[in-house]
Amino acid sequence: MIASANLLATQILLVQNPTQSPTPNHNSTGAEFGKAGPIALVIVLLLLIGLVLLIRSMNRHMRKLPESFDTTAADGGKAAE
Repeated sequence: MIASANLLATQILLVQNPTQSPTPNHNSTGAEFGKAGPIALVIVLLLLIGLVLLIRSMNRHMRKLPESFDTTAADGGKAAE
């Protein structure tokens, strides 16, 4: 009974006219084609400018650091308590 139902369902599906699906066109230039390019460029440039400013700030702060953090040399040989 189940086999005949499956056979009948298969025959019904084969008899129906298949609808043709549109073939994908990978070279299409639709309405949204190319719109992200300029926005992404602006974002990347802003990130690069921010990176340059952060590196400059870090270099300024690094110049302000002492040559050594050794406290015994700064105290003249006394141990810090």
